[in-house]
Formats: sequence, C-alpha cells, structure tokens
Amino acid sequence: MVRVPAHERLELENGTTLILLPRREVPLLACQVLLRGGAGADRPRLPGVASLVAALLEKGAGRRDAYAFAEAVEGAGGSFSAAAGPEAITVRSQFMARDQGLMLELLADALRAPQLAADEFERLRDRQIEFIKAVKDSEPAELLDAYGRALLFGAHPYGRAVHGSESSLAAITPADVCDYYRTQFGADRLLLVLAGDLDLNGAEAAVRTAFSTWPRTSAPPPPLAPPPAASPRRILLVDAPGATQSHFWIGAPGVAKRYPRRAALDLVNTLFGGRFTSLLNAELRIKSGLSYGARSGFVRGSVGGDFTIRSFVETANTGQAIRLALQALERLRGEGVSGEMLQSARAYTLGQYALGLETAADWAAALAEVEFFRLGTRYIDDYAAQLAAVDPDAARAVIAEAFPDPHNTVLVVIGDAGRIGAQLESFGPMARMRLTDAQFSPEMTGDEGSP
Repeated sequence: MVRVPAHERLELENGTTLILLPRREVPLLACQVLLRGGAGADRPRLPGVASLVAALLEKGAGRRDAYAFAEAVEGAGGSFSAAAGPEAITVRSQFMARDQGLMLELLADALRAPQLAADEFERLRDRQIEFIKAVKDSEPAELLDAYGRALLFGAHPYGRAVHGSESSLAAITPADVCDYYRTQFGADRLLLVLAGDLDLNGAEAAVRTAFSTWPRTSAPPPPLAPPPAASPRRILLVDAPGATQSHFWIGAPGVAKRYPRRAALDLVNTLFGGRFTSLLNAELRIKSGLSYGARSGFVRGSVGGDFTIRSFVETANTGQAIRLALQALERLRGEGVSGEMLQSARAYTLGQYALGLETAADWAAALAEVEFFRLGTRYIDDYAAQLAAVDPDAARAVIAEAFPDPHNTVLVVIGDAGRIGAQLESFGPMARMRLTDAQFSPEMTGDEGSP
C-alpha cells in the first residue's frame, strides 16, 4: 500500500509554501517548484509568453549568464529544467545532497533574478517557431492537442496553445516577457517541495535565506472559470496534402482534478483506452487492423479539463476508424463494464501507480500536485482502498458523468483533405485549415463548411 511519507509543510510570511520530505535512501535531493499562473496568465491573443519566460529561467540568472548557469548545473552533476503548463510554471531540479546550497542558490537566482536577456529571448523564440514547423513536417500528431483544445475550449485559457503558435510567437517581444515576469512572479505564487537526503531544520533555514525577502505579486492569479459545456459535434480538418496517414483526436469537456470518483474514472479509462488490451485498441488494432494503436485519457485541472481519444490510420480508412472509435464509446456508455474487467484493471492500475512513487523526485512531484490542487494526503493514502471499492455500479455512474455522448464531441483530423474530406462530411459541420497555417484555429468566417 502506498502512503505519503512523513513530511513538514510550512508557510513563510511572504506567502511561499514549503514542503520538506526527508528520504535518506540515497544522497540525492530533488526539488519541485510550482509557480501559480502559467500559460493561463498569457494575454488571450498572445499565447506562448509564459513558455518563453520559463525557458529563459535557465538562460542566465543572477551573476551567471546562460553558459555559466549551465556549467554550474552540469559541473555538480545536477539537473535543472523549467516549463510552463496551463496553470503554473514548473521547475524541476535534482542535485547531490551535498550541493543543496548550490541548488537553492540557482533556484533563487532563476526565480528572483532571471536575466531575461534579449538575445537569449530571440534565440528561444525563433527556435520554438522552427520547432513547430519541423513537427508539422515530421510528427504532426504531436500538435493534435493544440488544435483540439483550441476547437474544444475556444477563448477559455485551456484553449490556448501553451507553447504558442508560429503567429503568436512571432508577435511576442522582450517587453512582453519582462511584463509577464513583473506581474506574475512573486513569493505568494511559490510552492516549493524538497524531497530526499535533507535535514529539516537546515533545509528550512536555507529556504528562508533564499526566499523570505522575495515580495508578493500585486494580485493573485484570477480563478479559472468553468470551460464551455459540451455542444453538438464539430469537426476541424487540417489539410496535409500528400499525407499517407490521418491522425485524429476526438475530444469533449472532462472533469476536474478534485473529481470525487477518481478511482472509478481511472479503472474505466484503463479498460476503455488506457492500456494495450483496452476496448478501444481492440476495435481499432486487434479486430480491424486499421491502426497500430488507439488510446483515451483525461487531463484534469482546477476546473474540468478534457477527455480525448486519439489514433492514426491509413488515409483510405479514416472515416471507418473514426466511426469505430465513436461506436466503442457508445457501447461503453450503453453496456458498462463487468466486475471481472474491473478486477483486471485494478491489478494493472495499482501496479502502475506504485511504480510512479519510488524516488524522491516522484514524491516531490506528487506532493506538489496534492498541495497545488488542495487534494489532501488522502488523495494518495486512500487510493488503493478506493480502487478496491469500485464495483460495476460505481463504474456505470462514472461513465454517465465523465464519458461523453459521442454526438457531443469535437473531432480534429490532420490528413490529406482531398482524400478524406468526403469521408468526414457525415460526422457534422466542418471547418478547414491548412497545416501550414501559422495558428492552431481557423478563421471561422467563410471557412466553415467550405469545400
């Protein structure tokens, strides 16, 4: 049974939350930082600023330029990375325990005194634009979430591409980056978790030295509004001329991180599309041979995130594969799952869960999540018992609540529009755009239903 190890939680006078978790099996110290705001604090028409700010945190801070910062990390055999998400900027770091002072110095410099150098900004921005173009050429499926969430959530913060689009990135200036940092970085946004070979009193004192004088921001991040409710099916066809495969994404509004039927949700999704032997994979790969794989999943945030189904298929079979996926979802909603199926999923889920909570870094990430979403330690401690209590009635309840009506989904397909457009017409009203377009949502005026 997995239980949260003994730990301490402290709040500094400036609003910083500190969690300390000793684990002395190996002489390593892991740090997980969440800075509230993330891409949700980007201006609506300028996504990508938070992502660039996060990337710049390790490109020069305090007295160290980008090279010296990287040399300090690598010279100690440590790691340091930062990235933006929809609701927070995350910093992950791991060093030998003896280098705790260096790790906290680098972290404090990165958060409190990033250089945000204009030349580093331009390199990162241009690299990200070129990366998006390269992904469109080689792995367009990696962009399905960006297209899908833009269609599903629209103007809601969850609909913004966290890493920006080619057009939004090109419009971002160094002033935008500095303005984001000035308004969104401060002690009251900071959640810091240290786990590993640490002395509680010494670690607390070191953190206070590094962060207790950091001022608060002028205002907390605004609360997220609930995303739009489900609506009748809409389709976005992203034209990739000459593509031999179609990549598709079926999405609908999901549930929040604090959804009370989490255990049943995990078991049902494992059975439907969360493992190789899932119902969805059986339909699209094992029985029909249309795809090498299909999966489903939930992304849960402070408010309801998304439920998605994704797969890929040869161009000629696009419509058939999508129809089979939607029919599998319809059968799940109509037939539910058996007790025998739930028992199989229970064993699988418990095994996977334990494997994800083995190291100090795993625990730092887990406790950061628990604190950020106000889940309480019972979120982890009671999980095994909650899984054991799920029966077919509980599964039916979660299917009715969280798994969408197939008719109230959005559908994004990246493929050769000339060959698959007619296959998709029966699924609902369709908007079109080109894969080479510099944004992730079409200009709807004049596009919807166009040939």
